[in-house]
Amino acid sequence: MAGSSAPDSDTDLVERVRELHPLIRSHSPDAERRRRLTGEVFEALTRAGIHRMNAPRHYGGYQTSLRTQIDVLSEISAACGSAGYVALIQAGGSYIAALFPDEAQDDIFTGPDVRIGGTLVPGARAVPVDGGYTVSGKSPFATGCQDADWHLLTALADTGEGPPETLWLAIPMADLKVLDDWEVSGLAGSGSNSVVAEKVHVPAHRVMPVGPLLAGEFPSRRNSADPFYGMPLLLMFCAWTAASALGLGRAALTGFGENIRRRGITYTFYERQHEAPVTHLQFAEAEMKVSAAELLAADLVASIESKAADAQPYTTQERARIRAQCGYLARLCKEAVDLIGSASGASSLHREVPIQRIVRDLNALSIHSYVNPATNLELYGRVLSGLAPGTPFV
Repeated sequence: MAGSSAPDSDTDLVERVRELHPLIRSHSPDAERRRRLTGEVFEALTRAGIHRMNAPRHYGGYQTSLRTQIDVLSEISAACGSAGYVALIQAGGSYIAALFPDEAQDDIFTGPDVRIGGTLVPGARAVPVDGGYTVSGKSPFATGCQDADWHLLTALADTGEGPPETLWLAIPMADLKVLDDWEVSGLAGSGSNSVVAEKVHVPAHRVMPVGPLLAGEFPSRRNSADPFYGMPLLLMFCAWTAASALGLGRAALTGFGENIRRRGITYTFYERQHEAPVTHLQFAEAEMKVSAAELLAADLVASIESKAADAQPYTTQERARIRAQCGYLARLCKEAVDLIGSASGASSLHREVPIQRIVRDLNALSIHSYVNPATNLELYGRVLSGLAPGTPFV
């Protein structure tokens, strides 16, 4: 990916992505059929520079502000939910890679446009050997893996006493096997297949323990004092997935506003849907839900950025609140999209109509284990009630 012609800065990055809307939208049905993004979309996004958002500046990356990242990712998601989800996962992959030991970063960032995927589902096992680990096992939900250069695979390693240690291991995709098993109803074009490691040797410098990382400790010397990489990874994931939900919600509102002037309501005297009072109520309620979600997202992002600027630690309640905000805004967007989907009539069931895909994509996002609204509300409620969150993932 080193030869990309992407601009040297993220100035106008949002506009560059917005200009790609027609292309991304036109390829969305094909991505769903293929169960992965098309090469044209990947290359267009690469030329726009989206893979540089979290790459370190000393490798040619942008270190783009979180607010701008949310705007970029929501714009991509508004054009295609699957493209937006792949973009957010690979943005996260670059961010995580920048926390690895510096020697590993030199291996990975051979160019600023490198595509890095990853998972936090430890389905593999890592066995200590001289100079590193040997890794074997299956890792599901490897979003965009067929078009990635590197994969950050999680695996469990036996410590000899006590529970196994969870590790993140940076592995070239060429060393992994991809199982073509992504047969799903939502985010179908994201290519989130399983990857399999078969006795892959990973040198020690490309291994990072997950436990200390969740506690804010990471091995990179070059990036350890940079406030940009001091933003907690799990809270960043809340922001990135918020962008996906907002983009899908906005796309549904835009499409509905266009369609209600072109169609009537069957078996009524309304020849144009936009003239019906029921439509006014549906449209207004859906718009209010997405607007409320935008406010939650803005508060979430502002909280993360202000803490980073002041180098302030987070309380458990602050972390739990951000995770709850992530889940709740996803719920609001899903409710808005479900409302629009039900108001779009039976003709919207055709696969070429975007709203049916948006409904399915947002449902898939909402049941992600880290986004799930009910789970996140319970976690926040526990903390508000004076109990421990019951999970290290805050």
